[in-house]
Amino acid sequence: MRIAHDVVPGERPILLVHGFASTSQVTWVGTGWVRALQDAGRGVITLDLRGHGRSDKPHRSIDYLPRQLAADLVVVLDALGLEQVDVVAYSMGSRVAAALARLAPSRVRRLVLGGAGPDELFETWHPDAVRRFVTDGTAGSDPSIAAILGAAITAGADREALVACVGGVAGSSLDVPVEIPVLYVAGGADSIPAGVAELARARGADYLELAGRDHVNTLTSREFKRAALQFLA
Repeated sequence: MRIAHDVVPGERPILLVHGFASTSQVTWVGTGWVRALQDAGRGVITLDLRGHGRSDKPHRSIDYLPRQLAADLVVVLDALGLEQVDVVAYSMGSRVAAALARLAPSRVRRLVLGGAGPDELFETWHPDAVRRFVTDGTAGSDPSIAAILGAAITAGADREALVACVGGVAGSSLDVPVEIPVLYVAGGADSIPAGVAELARARGADYLELAGRDHVNTLTSREFKRAALQFLA
């Protein structure tokens, strides 16, 4: 399984994990994250999750279970000779990062989890509705399916990989081992991470809400970047 990744040299590398139907270039380079972390003197590792970007794109849902996606991250860390990293993740990537923390807790020093909450979005999507939309563009009763998958298909994503990824990730947990510090971040106008403020309180974790930000433009927030760097200092 080829997992494409890039490295920006610097101190104490930070692993960046993008979300569904995106790429490291779109999520982290295009929004200024790589430059901000680089300017702060930190090393940066970006990668394209399987099914995305330049990485291999299997078509079975079993290949997208969070534990498998997390194992890909371990392979990348091993290839780079990194024993432990800080992690910043967004949206579906936050569930992959949480799975990494459960699979290999010693490899994660601190976690910044953005754009995700206790309820997993794909679990609310009916598989038949996903299949119909990907096959012929039929829009069902859930507008989020067309909104999210439509943009990905327009951008040239592998349709079968998208369907498989939805099936594999659906219902996945955001649980992180208690010994790993976590900063949760969410846009105030983003419904996808609903309940994350309560999750952070229950855990005794740090939480940042970005007023007026939605699921897309939360990533461009300078406040998000500053808070992440401060938390990972």
